[in-house]
Amino acid sequence: MKIDSVDLFYLRMPEVLDIGDGSQDGIIFRVRAGNYEGWGEAAASPLTSIASWIAPMSHSGCHPVIDSVIGEELNSTSDIERISRKVKESSFYGIIQSDLTFSGIEVALWDLIGQAREVPVYQLLGYKKSEPKLPYASVLFGDTPEQTLQKAKSIRSAGFSAIKFGWGPYGRGSVEVDTAHVFAAREGIGKDAYLMIDAGTIFNENLEAASERLQSLSDAKVSWFEEPVAAAAVSLYKELSRMNPLVPLAGGEGAHNVFQAEDLIKNGGISYIQIDTGYVGGIGPAYQIANFAKNCGVQFVNHTFTSHSALSASMQPFAGLKDSWVAEYPMEPKLLCIELNDSKILPDKDGMISVPERPGLGISFSTDAITKYLVDVEIIVNKKTLYSSPTI
Repeated sequence: MKIDSVDLFYLRMPEVLDIGDGSQDGIIFRVRAGNYEGWGEAAASPLTSIASWIAPMSHSGCHPVIDSVIGEELNSTSDIERISRKVKESSFYGIIQSDLTFSGIEVALWDLIGQAREVPVYQLLGYKKSEPKLPYASVLFGDTPEQTLQKAKSIRSAGFSAIKFGWGPYGRGSVEVDTAHVFAAREGIGKDAYLMIDAGTIFNENLEAASERLQSLSDAKVSWFEEPVAAAAVSLYKELSRMNPLVPLAGGEGAHNVFQAEDLIKNGGISYIQIDTGYVGGIGPAYQIANFAKNCGVQFVNHTFTSHSALSASMQPFAGLKDSWVAEYPMEPKLLCIELNDSKILPDKDGMISVPERPGLGISFSTDAITKYLVDVEIIVNKKTLYSSPTI
């Protein structure tokens, strides 16, 4: 079968706040081939993704992504890899944005083939069974330590034994205030629970400022310190990892290809590599990274802060890895991402989560939600309409 069409849906909440919350808008892809369709999401700016999909060619190394996708044969997972290579070769000069845009398309291609073969994506990847993962509730810090404490208590009472606090005020004030937030989180979640802290690259290249937080993190017995410095500052990760071995480091959310992730694994001194399938190029690259990490003794963790369809996509690449046993679980998405899916991945009686045992991603999309949050966009160049918001 051939790829007949790819529709890009720009979704957005009525109000978007200037906070570290990617669930406020999104770009959704619907791919159709033969009698099947697949859905995927990219962790990217929606309008720039649309531009990278349809922008007129600049030169031979700067094609729009559409040139490498429409009309291509899609009969096996090897075709997905072939199309991915074509995108990289043809859209070389727009590689960062084209990588992000194609991430959502690539996920949709896996979903489509899973639908056609009537098997879950993880089986297409070669796993015989999926292993349950411990979900950690992923939330933003409160504005005050008191709010952080109440958040932690609420999440623990909801049955979660692992929690990650990130962004918000952390790193924007004094060491003392950050310490108060960390210990409030520890108090709220309890001594026996897993606690992770995400700095959201707030310290950039300031290794000293990042290192000043290590003692409180060690005292609070955090499971990891996530993205303390700039995503590409691999040497700074390595230096920080040597300063206090009791504080494991995590990173990788900012990797938009396999090479960046492998570099961080090999040279960054990290203990956890966190990959977003909607950012790194899709499910295939994430699977490659997961197995590279396994061989290096680094634990693979998904990055997901938005929808349950994104959660399923991000879990597929390491679904069959028993040693990578923890998964990020979105706890505070905006209504857009709550309503986007008709089905959800919910913890079982033991508090664990698993990928759906249904074809493809196993998570259905709500056409009502897509219609509700769809942004009306039209892009015209030289009086020719290159894009207009598609209909469901």
